[in-house]
Amino acid sequence: MIASLKVADIIILAAGLASLVYAGVRNAKQEENASEYFMAGRNLPWWSVAGSIYGTNVSLSQIIGMLGIGYSIGFAQSHYELLAIPAILTLCHLFIPAYRRHNAFTLSQFLGDRYNESARILYTFLLLAIIIILLVGGLYIGSRQLGLLFGGTAYQPTYLQGIVLISSVSCLLVLFGGMHAVVKAENIITILMVLTVITVGLCTLLQPEIGGFTGLLKLDASTEGMDKMKLYLPSDHPDLPWTGVFSGLLVLHGFFWTTNQFEVQRALAARSDRDAQLGAIAAGFLKLTIPFFSISAGVAAAYLFKTRFAQTVVKPDDAFIYLLTQVVPQGFGLIGLILTGFIGAIFSSIYSMLNSLSTIVAVDLYQRHSNPGASDRQLVRIGRYSVVATCIMGGGLAWWSFDPGSDGNFFLTLSRNTSYFKPGIVSAFLLGILWTRVHRISATVAIMAAPILSVLVEILYAEWLSEFPPWRALFGLELNFLHRVFVVFVLCVGIQVLMTLTARDSRENVVGFTEWNIRSAAPLLWYTMIQLTGISLIFMANIPTRLMAWPVALISLIALTGKSPFRDGVRWWSSLLAAIMTWSMYYFA
Repeated sequence: MIASLKVADIIILAAGLASLVYAGVRNAKQEENASEYFMAGRNLPWWSVAGSIYGTNVSLSQIIGMLGIGYSIGFAQSHYELLAIPAILTLCHLFIPAYRRHNAFTLSQFLGDRYNESARILYTFLLLAIIIILLVGGLYIGSRQLGLLFGGTAYQPTYLQGIVLISSVSCLLVLFGGMHAVVKAENIITILMVLTVITVGLCTLLQPEIGGFTGLLKLDASTEGMDKMKLYLPSDHPDLPWTGVFSGLLVLHGFFWTTNQFEVQRALAARSDRDAQLGAIAAGFLKLTIPFFSISAGVAAAYLFKTRFAQTVVKPDDAFIYLLTQVVPQGFGLIGLILTGFIGAIFSSIYSMLNSLSTIVAVDLYQRHSNPGASDRQLVRIGRYSVVATCIMGGGLAWWSFDPGSDGNFFLTLSRNTSYFKPGIVSAFLLGILWTRVHRISATVAIMAAPILSVLVEILYAEWLSEFPPWRALFGLELNFLHRVFVVFVLCVGIQVLMTLTARDSRENVVGFTEWNIRSAAPLLWYTMIQLTGISLIFMANIPTRLMAWPVALISLIALTGKSPFRDGVRWWSSLLAAIMTWSMYYFA
């Protein structure tokens, strides 16, 4: 790939990488103030929050994985982007006000104050484990793609060399720059990644065999089509069943966007509630580029590889690179631009995870349990030590546990591997904010029970329920992990509710958290009624879903914005984002 670069590509690639290095060096300093090092002084504007959130969420594995699954499975993968929007809006209107009012560095602090010290410790160690798993995955996919990028040149790194390079660069930026440097780098990377996704998407969709996005829809609907542009797959689909999408996937989105330290920390570092909310909403709009440019490009690639190139054996995780070599015009600098975003995406989420891990180790472990009177300088030093140790450990695990030549969909594999612990965490945070009476011990029990229940649910289905034809016809021979996540989430909520209702002292557990205001939920109730009406008309009156998409989206926008739509910018933009999601869910049914 690199060997085929033209002069314009090399110039743009060098300029892009230089800007990334400059952003890191310019902000890299021996910062000794804990608030500055871990939280950027809580002074991030909304646009910086948006860029950092998007850069944290959309890593290289996301770009590679989303296009790869679009190529292998289809547009249904868009649920991972579209259904993140309800979670983003929940973060904006429910969790951000509660978190920022609490003025905590970490969500562990919030959970500990809401429940007890056991809940705080459990969340701390579980999140550290999840970060390390995701870090190892990021190093694997990053090193693998570096090998493809530099393949055939004297600079082609081995798998181990790629891991060492990525972990070293990430370590140095976080080590010396702290959150200021991380956010600056992420903002530049976000711009590059958005341009990368849009450029590759447009170049693919505008191929004469495809004829644009509408052409892809027509091609897919033709008699020779692969039927890959459908958003909903059968309930027994092994990867993305529609029943799992509207149950377990919503829970996983709830974890990532509302209870995940390395995502929420960006909102905690904003200079105001409004900046935090607008930043999250803007990141939601940026995420729309993934389904309409990246995943759809993956679907188009399936047609191109089959018809033009007679190529049907490309691995899903390698589809992006193969597509890049075939559809992007040479000599205009576009390849250089894309590669800059590509290389930046390798580091973006790794920066964020290391920054948050250092915060958790310094504040929740060292300060809380080893040195309560620790100075800012000591906290920063411990944070830096943890970054170095994690990079060494993560690099070793990535080299030992992954095969760089493996097949399959890496993104879905990573989602499965981290899903066993998340239902209990989501239950604890959600009930902790919505219900002042929730028992202090219940969060600990729910979080501990989640992985055990997850294994039991899988065994129960495999050994018993799958033997019954109705269950097997509905959910398949093996229970999809999304179904399991939802079942375990319901069980965890049930555990917390039961413990609270049977506890004599539950009313004494209020620690300054306000109960959910039913008046604030009125727009959501109207929105729900509109969706139920639209779905009923589709099934009872046999109205086409694409025809229903427009009126339902417009009415939803009006219902969510209320009487004065432009007075409250946060509400207007969040309502518009929800309306776009609603239109998509109907149009691609």
